[in-house]
Amino acid sequence: MSIETTAANEVTVLAQLGEMLRELLEEYGLDGEDIAEITMETTFHDDLELESVDLVALSGQLREHYGDRVNFATFIAERDLEEIIALTVGELVRYIVASLRATA
Repeated sequence: MSIETTAANEVTVLAQLGEMLRELLEEYGLDGEDIAEITMETTFHDDLELESVDLVALSGQLREHYGDRVNFATFIAERDLEEIIALTVGELVRYIVASLRATA
């Protein structure tokens, strides 16, 4: 698979993930306008202020969208607490793209 295809996949997955995160944040009463642009560098903890329980909700959204092709629990289980706190949207995007490619 070419670099261009990978980049296109990352852009698509970033857009899909951004939409899921906006839905999750709106459930907490945050207006879409209040949510800064979600980029590959956005962190779940510091930028989006998501807690571990929010990541569980996100895991459910990922399963709904991608089925068993993306295993968020495995992705998180491979990290220690500091890595989870520092987790960026881009790291998850790259994991989703790799998972989708592996099961294609």
